[in-house]
This record gives sequence, structure tokens and C-alpha cells, in this order.
Amino acid sequence: MGNCSSYDSADEFSYHPDDEICEQCNCPIPPGNHMYDVKSPIISNYTAPPLSPLPDKLVVAMYSYKPCHSDDLGFEKGEKMKILTEDDPEWYMAESLLTGQKGYIPRNFVAKPNSMETEGWFFKNLSRNDAMRLLLAPGNTQGSFLVRESETTPGSFSLSVRDLDQNQGDVIKHYRIRNLDAGGFYITSKISFSCLSELVKHYSRDADGLCTRLLKPCQTRVPQKPWWQDEWEVSRESLKLERRLGQGQFGEVWMGLYNNNRRVAIKSLKQGTMSIGAFLAEANLMKNLQHPRLVRLFAVVTQEPIYIITEFMENETDRD
Repeated sequence: MGNCSSYDSADEFSYHPDDEICEQCNCPIPPGNHMYDVKSPIISNYTAPPLSPLPDKLVVAMYSYKPCHSDDLGFEKGEKMKILTEDDPEWYMAESLLTGQKGYIPRNFVAKPNSMETEGWFFKNLSRNDAMRLLLAPGNTQGSFLVRESETTPGSFSLSVRDLDQNQGDVIKHYRIRNLDAGGFYITSKISFSCLSELVKHYSRDADGLCTRLLKPCQTRVPQKPWWQDEWEVSRESLKLERRLGQGQFGEVWMGLYNNNRRVAIKSLKQGTMSIGAFLAEANLMKNLQHPRLVRLFAVVTQEPIYIITEFMENETDRD
């Protein structure tokens, strides 16, 4: 038969002589646990607490963001937000759990909570060459490192580390992180780890066969803000031409800034080389062509001289 006695934190049964007694076992009935006639209606003012946002709809800010438009939602690094819609490839419609405000947030500024993307050393969709370029950039020294997805083996990862060689100077060394069949990761067979975080912590304490101990995650710039979806015709004053990249029969190409924060490529057409109507027809066609392997068209200035504003391919200019 069941026992209605209560058990306290001191490992002793607690007795309350003034409490009502259970008719079945003669034990005190704790307050609030009264027996009710199941035929009698129970009236309660209890209101269930609001449901928490689903985990797959939550994101956390990896960088602070200042809004540039009336529909933007500003936030601070570490702030959590609930995703409301995700129809746009570069923007989420979200609600801040801190302020309750709603607005658009850039996808590349946030990540799923407790995911690897929140780790300062994890770089998603980064090529081997880009990893080398980042690690050799100012701000990084011997022991700077990053973990990236493998280009050749889907589902696997690679560790890239900056080292100092007496003969070659600064070099980048790459280590393949192998997957265990039962789950986990390893670089050498003598030691394995249940997750990448444990692997990074281990080699941060001891090089243990690597070229150097992992000292600090690769330093990188805050990502560029995505292009605002409705900005098609922009003013010439919002553009700043910084460096000429090339010129040809129809005009010049410049590296520049849009609104002093977005680096873009600006093509300036010579007057008379193309009619406004023909240009707009071609530009509208280009704007609908969105593909990772195509240079993206962002906006235009239709007053002569015509400007075409496109994605700035930084790696291409590095070859000059």
C-alpha cells in the first residue's frame, strides 16, 4: 500500500499533527493535496505559462549589429532571438527575447545556440586557400588556428594552424580531423575526443605532436551586412570610389564602399555606350540570377554616368 509521508532534506520523515489525515493510510495529507469527488467540477484560475520558443527557432548573436533601415532589428553580441520567418536567403525576420522588438536581422551575424558556429575558432564554408589568407592576415601570430569543414570529405573537418619556421618564416599547416565510426574525432590514433571542443581544448594545453600549441582563434573582421532586399536604385552620393581596379572600352571598374560599410565593386559606364532602357532590361535580368558561382548584382545608378554595383570579389583583387 502506498505511503503518503513526506521526506525532507535532512533524511527524516516530517510529521504534521495539525494536518488532515488520509483515510487510507492514516498519514498526514500535505497542504493542497486534498481528495476531491471526481463527480464535482473543479474550478481553477490557473493559467499555463507561455510556451518557450522552440530550440530550432532560436539564434544567438555572434556579433553586435546596428540597424541601417527602419525595418532592421539591432542587437548586441550574445543576445538571443526567435526566428519568425526565413523566406529571404540573407535575412531573418526575428523577435528579440530581450526587448520583444521585431525586425530583420542578417543571417551571417547569428547562429544556432550551442552549435559549433558560435565557437570563435569554427569557420563554416571556408576553403583551404581562404584559411591560409585569414591566418596570415595582420592580428594573427604563431599558434593562431581555425577549424573548418573539409573541402574533399563531406562531414569531416580540418585544423589549420599558423606556425613560424626558421627557414620559411610564417607558414600554415593543415591537419585532417578524422571521424570515428562510433562518433568522435581524432587527429592521431593515440587519442580521440567526443567532440571538436574537447579536441581544441586538448591541443590548446599541449601541442602533443602538432607543430605548435593552439594559442588563439584566428582573428577576422565582422562579416559584411547583407544587401538590403529593396535597395535597387541607389543614389550616387551613397557610393564612395576608393581604388580603380581596371578600365576598358566601355568604362571603369572601382573598388568602393556603399553607405561607408559595405565593400562593393562599382562599374562606371561611359556615356553613350548603352541606352538607359537597354541597360535596365539587362540589369533586371541579372538581378534575378542568384547563384554562388555568379557575381551578384546589387544595385544601379541610372543617371549617367551609369553605375552598376556588384559583389566585391576580394580574392580576385588579391592577385593584382
